[in-house]
Amino acid sequence: QVQLVESGGGLVQEGDSLRLSCVVSGRTLNLYAMGWFRLVPGKEREFQAAITWSGDWRTESTYYADSRKDRLFISKDNAKNALYLQIHSLKPEDTAVYYCAAAEYGGSLFSERTYNYWGQGTQVAVSS
Repeated sequence: QVQLVESGGGLVQEGDSLRLSCVVSGRTLNLYAMGWFRLVPGKEREFQAAITWSGDWRTESTYYADSRKDRLFISKDNAKNALYLQIHSLKPEDTAVYYCAAAEYGGSLFSERTYNYWGQGTQVAVSS
């Protein structure tokens, strides 16, 4: 089993930047990748970014939603079992619950069906 706990959400102003964190515990050695999704009320959960879990910055691979990649940066710290998502130039439409997720096996990291474990989410609210 793998447990995920997100933090870093809150109420911010339009134009601000924010860094979300996700601490991973449990059976992390076999993880293939980690990702971030968001859920806006009335919409389906939306992929944001993903990163392969093993290796360092020289060998890891990152993936971003095309519409978001200019304002997102995903990173990890394997020593701390932590995943991060930086969001720049926040807009009111970024208001959502942001979830981190862990995938044990390969597959499309853009699809939530690839992920086996999910955190409880952290709320981000952006005011104009």
